[in-house]
Amino acid sequence: MNKPNNPDELKVLAKLFLRLGCLGFGGPAVHIAMMEEEVVRKKQWFSQQHFLDLVGATNLIPGPNSTELTMHIGYERAGRKGLFFAGACFIFPAVVITGLFAWLYQKYGQLPQVQPFIYGIKPAILAVIVSLMIGLGKKALKSVELGVIGILAALAVIAGFNEVYVLFAGGILAVLISKIRQPKKTLESIIPLVLLQNSSWWNDHGCLKLFFIFLKIGSILYGSGYVLFAFLDSELVARGLLSHQQLVDAIAVGQFTPGPVFSSATFIGWQIGGMYGAIAATIGIFLPSFLFVALLNPLLPKLRSSAIFRTFLDAVNMVSVAIILAVVVEIGKNALSDWRTVSIAALSFVISFYFKKFNTAYIILGGALTGYGLSYF
Repeated sequence: MNKPNNPDELKVLAKLFLRLGCLGFGGPAVHIAMMEEEVVRKKQWFSQQHFLDLVGATNLIPGPNSTELTMHIGYERAGRKGLFFAGACFIFPAVVITGLFAWLYQKYGQLPQVQPFIYGIKPAILAVIVSLMIGLGKKALKSVELGVIGILAALAVIAGFNEVYVLFAGGILAVLISKIRQPKKTLESIIPLVLLQNSSWWNDHGCLKLFFIFLKIGSILYGSGYVLFAFLDSELVARGLLSHQQLVDAIAVGQFTPGPVFSSATFIGWQIGGMYGAIAATIGIFLPSFLFVALLNPLLPKLRSSAIFRTFLDAVNMVSVAIILAVVVEIGKNALSDWRTVSIAALSFVISFYFKKFNTAYIILGGALTGYGLSYF
């Protein structure tokens, strides 16, 4: 897709992703759904297939998937400046809000009570994700084989298998099936990106040490935000730099603030090194994503022209949708706990599915307010 020369394009990107960064509650799945609504349905910047390819590409590299998707969109619209503006504007609101919570937590030793709002946000988010994933799923379902792979992938994730292994296994399985059905085609190679890590950074101290810790995590971390906390437990809690309670509270902050869950790094950095620690941790964890997307995006058209990679990416696209729906099932076990949450989810789904021009951000905010009101009955 050609990058427009409109000088106002950066302003458009900044406005869009600042808004999504402020209203994007619920983690990567809902972020992707909201972006699909904005850039495919409303603005028509991309076809659903192109958008799916970008979603699949984010799953092939480490880092926060929805944040990297904003960078891909920015690059497609306005080159490397667009990549930076889109990514930075999406991250900025989450970092500021998380920083505020980090300061309050350090000063008062506890987090504000937000559970009544989360009570209604979660079912609304689940409904929005299911509604918007139906459209992407239809586009990704190009063959019976891909459908079977998607079902197997969803079941594997629900059963507890690592999302990254499931993702790549689905792609490889699709390639093998393709080769069996068309054995005469020449096998083209796919060279995966491998990052070698060095833990000697632990010999450093202060904010530079924090920067390198989070740079390492941002460079190797695949999967959901929950995987992030497993890394943090081994890197920080086990080494005595962070208490277990602080890590649990960081998880809570990541869940009830908008934008990328990786902004929890800001909260943790603040607890360890104050404001400068927060800045170091934030830059460290997000910097690799900017670099990976800048390297990968220009290669996507060439990779798409490769028959074997096209097959691989089609499967990755299908598996990505399946994983998102599997995550919905897992969250739904706790989120849909009574008639109130089920009612919020049902109403949110009807609005999102049948009134496609209605902004999903309002649905989520409506769910939060409704949940707040109903939680007292």
